[in-house]
Amino acid sequence: EELALSLNVSEDTVRRDIEVLAKSGLLVKVRGGAISPSASPLSFQDRADMFPDAKKVIALKAQQQLLGAKTVFIDGGTTMLAFVLSIPIDASFRLITNNIALLPLLSVHHGIEVIVLGGNYNRSTQTNVGVQTCLEAQKYQADVYFMGACSIDSQIGITASIQDEGEVKKILMASARKTIVLSNKEKLETADFFKVCELSAIDTLITDLPSNDPVLNNYRKFDIEIL
Repeated sequence: EELALSLNVSEDTVRRDIEVLAKSGLLVKVRGGAISPSASPLSFQDRADMFPDAKKVIALKAQQQLLGAKTVFIDGGTTMLAFVLSIPIDASFRLITNNIALLPLLSVHHGIEVIVLGGNYNRSTQTNVGVQTCLEAQKYQADVYFMGACSIDSQIGITASIQDEGEVKKILMASARKTIVLSNKEKLETADFFKVCELSAIDTLITDLPSNDPVLNNYRKFDIEIL
């Protein structure tokens, strides 16, 4: 209704245009309107080089959540590179991951037992995904799961641009006592086609913003911790 009034067109026209743009992938429909989709995919290295300061802030916040954890899940995403680099060299726990890009970084952590989930290797994300990955993930139980977010929207929840990645996230969530989502502010209020979960299903959201930033106000209605 607001769009129709501001553009001086009928609501039917707005609905038709939204439908066309959604089918073209230029936006994602939500209840009452539409939002912008997540950014177009870049190469893994390009993504790894983006927002270095934001990733360091997120990594330091996430590192503090490792205290007391004996078994940890970490999945894909370039923010996880910064996270692993922030882990103290004397850390000791079991790490289960499908993120192949982390392995060279973990080689210096002699106190961390690393279990790599098998599956089909996705070069664009440098992760193992697919049925085999999900089956192997179901064998384990973790104290905490650090999820790399693709897109987060306060209405839709957490979504993924690659279904295989999203399926792995679902399994890891179900097998962890606590789920912590890592996301820079650029991913907030964006959405993709594959639904991972509602925001109420996670325990903690970590961003590069101060926890009291007004940008995060839409997320405070959910019973989650915001760091």
